Amino acid sequence: MRGVCSVLLLVVMMLALAQPMTPAPSLEEELAPSLTSSSMSLSFAGPAEGESVTGLLSISVTASGTGNLSWLRIDVSDGSGWSEVGNRSSSPWFAQLDTTVLTNGSYQLRAVGHDADVDDEVTGFSANFTVANQVPIITAFSVLNPGAGSGTSSNDRWWFATPADGTLQFRWGASDDDLERATLSNLPGTGTPSSDGPGTLTYGWDWSPGDLDEGTWNPRLNVLDGSGLSASLTRFIGIDRTGPEIGAITVGNDGGWQADNNITLNGLKTTADDGFGSGVASTDYSLDGQTWQSTTADNLDMTLPEGENVVYLRSVDRVGNVGNVTQLPVNVDLTPPEGYGWVVEELTTNRDQPAPILYVAEDAGSGVDQSASTIEYGFDTNGVGSIPDITGRWITLGNNQGLNTSLDLASWATKSGQYLLLRATVVDGAGNTIVTPTASFQVLPGLDLMWNAPNTTIDRLIVRPGQGTGAVQIEATLQSNEGYDGTVAVRLETAPADRFSAVDWTVMESRTLAAESLENGTYSMTWNLSVTVEGQLDIRLVIDPSDSIDEYDEGNNAIYFVVTGASISPGLVPSFAPSIGLMLLAGLLCGILSRRPRD
Repeated sequence: MRGVCSVLLLVVMMLALAQPMTPAPSLEEELAPSLTSSSMSLSFAGPAEGESVTGLLSISVTASGTGNLSWLRIDVSDGSGWSEVGNRSSSPWFAQLDTTVLTNGSYQLRAVGHDADVDDEVTGFSANFTVANQVPIITAFSVLNPGAGSGTSSNDRWWFATPADGTLQFRWGASDDDLERATLSNLPGTGTPSSDGPGTLTYGWDWSPGDLDEGTWNPRLNVLDGSGLSASLTRFIGIDRTGPEIGAITVGNDGGWQADNNITLNGLKTTADDGFGSGVASTDYSLDGQTWQSTTADNLDMTLPEGENVVYLRSVDRVGNVGNVTQLPVNVDLTPPEGYGWVVEELTTNRDQPAPILYVAEDAGSGVDQSASTIEYGFDTNGVGSIPDITGRWITLGNNQGLNTSLDLASWATKSGQYLLLRATVVDGAGNTIVTPTASFQVLPGLDLMWNAPNTTIDRLIVRPGQGTGAVQIEATLQSNEGYDGTVAVRLETAPADRFSAVDWTVMESRTLAAESLENGTYSMTWNLSVTVEGQLDIRLVIDPSDSIDEYDEGNNAIYFVVTGASISPGLVPSFAPSIGLMLLAGLLCGILSRRPRD
């Protein structure tokens, strides 16, 4: 008996080994229920094999057979692993799958439940299905009739000059298999437009809230489909109704008077200010404020007449707003300044103050630019030549006083007889320049010796010739304009009054005054002379007859007298009264004239 049982057991085992194994679940075919002790089975109400699903998928599971289902979990897989969708502990047994979070492709559902009667799990599988969601694609989003820009970024906005009560026309387009509606947000003005759809789509909004302010906005379009999928796109716009202002324009190179009538105005656009607006596009310009021309360049070349000119400018932005008119002075001076001459105080060796020096010039246009004009000086031996031969070069007066300045030397005492050479470089406000011819001014000695005329007298003008009778006496006072401590030679000279030009003066007496005789500026002396011949005799007193002393004025070194030597005989001197005959004749003529009848 035991042998029969052993044979039967061996046959059963061989049959079991010959039975093929159940294949593993796959997405290509419906999976058979797994081995379980439960008599219950789980099935899905859909989707069907190969069905395409989108959006939110409602999943329903039905339990059949006998048993007590205590809980149910639903999973989804794309073949790489299972992910839980949901679970429940009571009927109805369902879940919702948001397919929009899944990548489009092939999927399968699995239901895992618990049969409480046998305390075992039951598994069921759905058919293979395809997730085929289509996200809306925005094909157009624009605002009609912008004045400038592309609207694609905050740096390149669509700009409008729309008035406050105007309208912004938004238009949109999208592609999708179940397009439902669109909304628009982030708009200027009060409120928000209603959504476009669901239902009939107009694909646009004409936005006119009545209070469109100037500024910038970022309108956002949001498109939704029936599957709950959405797409959004942002555009960038601005409203600008204010014109830009002209900035600080540079005229030529320095902005002042111009020495050329071909003028360049620089910085028309780069210095203009449009605030937070659309930006400067061009500049209008005019010479009379009536007829305007336009340029988009930053620089403008113009040809203007000599004199004071006004260029009218106004800036225009990218949406056509025109700013205020600015009047720009542009002055042209083509004529060099005109020089008139020097004003220099007398130069002497006893000067102890700076010597004022002025060159007189004028410029009828831009005026003389004192800060740019200079005076140069040098010392010369003879006052001629283009370069001072003592200093060897021209020296610029460096006190920055232009053409009205002064020359301050440590000492003028060593400059006696030298010539101060001067020349000026005169520059006008436009840069026109002249260089004056060289002018020379001699430095004169400060010391001046002279006779004090009121205090230098002769006691007689007519004398009887002879040693005893012809004596005359001269009281003389020598003076100097400053204290002098050197010796001084003086002498008394005579010459006949009726002499020929070749006759020299005869020295009658010479004296040398001791040093420091003129320390106080004056020195008195007496001269005696005897007239021994008849006739007129010229007398003179001479200071420094050899010209050994350097003086301010050598012409006042002599004083002159005339003395007459005469022998007078006793007798009547003829009268100067008229004769009796002449008196009678005059009376007769007066009588005749008095009897003439009147007209």
